[in-house]
Amino acid sequence: MERSTRQRSSIRTVMEAAGRPLLPGEILVAAQRDVPNIGLATVYRNLKQLMDAGEIQMVELPGEAPRYELSGHKHHHHFSCKLCHRVFDVHECPGNMMQLAPQGFVVEGHELTLYGRCNDCRSGAASQRPGAAPHVAAPGAGKMR
Repeated sequence: MERSTRQRSSIRTVMEAAGRPLLPGEILVAAQRDVPNIGLATVYRNLKQLMDAGEIQMVELPGEAPRYELSGHKHHHHFSCKLCHRVFDVHECPGNMMQLAPQGFVVEGHELTLYGRCNDCRSGAASQRPGAAPHVAAPGAGKMR
């Protein structure tokens, strides 16, 4: 891995503090609190370097822009809030999916995304959080599925 920079350190800190997959725009807004002059190109460049080093991984949800989370999670799924468009880790798994596959088929992996309202949006607290950064919605994130 290339030398550590203040920008890369800030991006890592942001991702650790969030504890959930983040869009590059979310990372940018949070990192600018520590490194005001950081730009989106710098965030993308560092995300690529962190991925190449195996420190982070991409989270791809259907029809949405990629998000990034720290590597090292064991198998898990995600919850996507339909109001604020944030994505959260779900550390439970329904288990063996073989029973859902057509007879004679072999399941080799699965991904599961739950959709609904996060606790903040359910309680109306998302807009009332002090210092809450605006949420960057992914293209198509508000569409019904």
